[in-house]
Amino acid sequence: MKKTTFIVLFSILFYQLSAQIIYDEIASSKLNSIRELKIKLPKGYSPESEQVYPLIIVFDGDYLFEPVVGQLEFQTYFDDMPSSIVVGVVQADERNFDGYCDEVSGLPKESGLRFHDFVLEELLPYLDTKYNTSKFKVAVGHDLMGNFINSFLFKENPPFNAYVCLSPDLQGTVRSYLGERLEFFDNDIFYYMATADKDLPYIRKVVLNADADISKVQNSNLTYYFDDFDGDSHYTLVTSAIARSFDKIFEIYKPLREKELNEKVFPYEGTLDVYLVDRYKKIEKLFGVKKEITEEEFKKVVEIADKRDDIESLEKIGKLAKKLTPESLLGTYYLAQYAEKIGKTKKAKKLYESALTLNDVSHINRDFIFSKIDELTVVDTDNDDEKEGGEDEDN
Repeated sequence: MKKTTFIVLFSILFYQLSAQIIYDEIASSKLNSIRELKIKLPKGYSPESEQVYPLIIVFDGDYLFEPVVGQLEFQTYFDDMPSSIVVGVVQADERNFDGYCDEVSGLPKESGLRFHDFVLEELLPYLDTKYNTSKFKVAVGHDLMGNFINSFLFKENPPFNAYVCLSPDLQGTVRSYLGERLEFFDNDIFYYMATADKDLPYIRKVVLNADADISKVQNSNLTYYFDDFDGDSHYTLVTSAIARSFDKIFEIYKPLREKELNEKVFPYEGTLDVYLVDRYKKIEKLFGVKKEITEEEFKKVVEIADKRDDIESLEKIGKLAKKLTPESLLGTYYLAQYAEKIGKTKKAKKLYESALTLNDVSHINRDFIFSKIDELTVVDTDNDDEKEGGEDEDN
């Protein structure tokens, strides 16, 4: 059954992928030629919308574009990464010229430098002007182009925030200076590199040495991930590495899950509404996209607050949910729970009653709210009877 479901899902994603690919061309004065681009826009993309999307530039777009788009479609389906604009640069017979580097420095020269300037001065500005791109940009390269994309790291203001180097053929002093360069970034930078036990021997050796150097880097702004796959070749590692790189680069974007709840939310020092707000501010700051806190995430954090016996967080989460989704009963429901826990039964009853006038949420049963109102009505009546009885005795 699971296999059938996966096949159906993959077929749907493949159909959507092929239906939404745009072919474009850009005239380059740097290259004195016209370059073909493959472009995948997000589902529902509208140039009139204010919504912006991360930009993923795929070098070797001839063969690498489709695997990248396939993985993007898969991960966005499960909300594990933001919808993004993917652009594949078709290089074909120009590939060796585009990736041409100095043997000593490992950095682009001559035709490689012209291609570097084309990307920096023509391609990226063209895409930023034509499409609703966010400030977050990812470069993906394999082999020769896996080495090439490192050249952008050595710019004073690197144009990319994340680098996916798939079995990179690292050249010259880039091999030894890569770790040193990553030591000094003041802004968030993501760097992913992969090899495999059946990779080309000369590439594998250099990549393992580079990993040893980068692993020593002490920079809180650097997020570094490395994979050494078992049983994969120079080519078959590509699909696994793309999946892993996106999984790691966009890790904070994912919905709250058990690992984060146990390791970060539960021990958090402070009220849990602050954790939620800060988490989503970071997502917006990093990727340039605004993501809403889901009902399910509110539910999970309230459950953690309950485990912590943290009624202050319950109140703060209720206020936050009410502010963000005023038409939903979610925030009012949590505030009713808070009032009930601190013994304010009349206020709790009124809040439960008020919640019934608002829109439903999936995990809160209206019958349960009615039962809470009935329960609190009895408690409130009993309290009134006790007060009346006490007054009679005093008289």
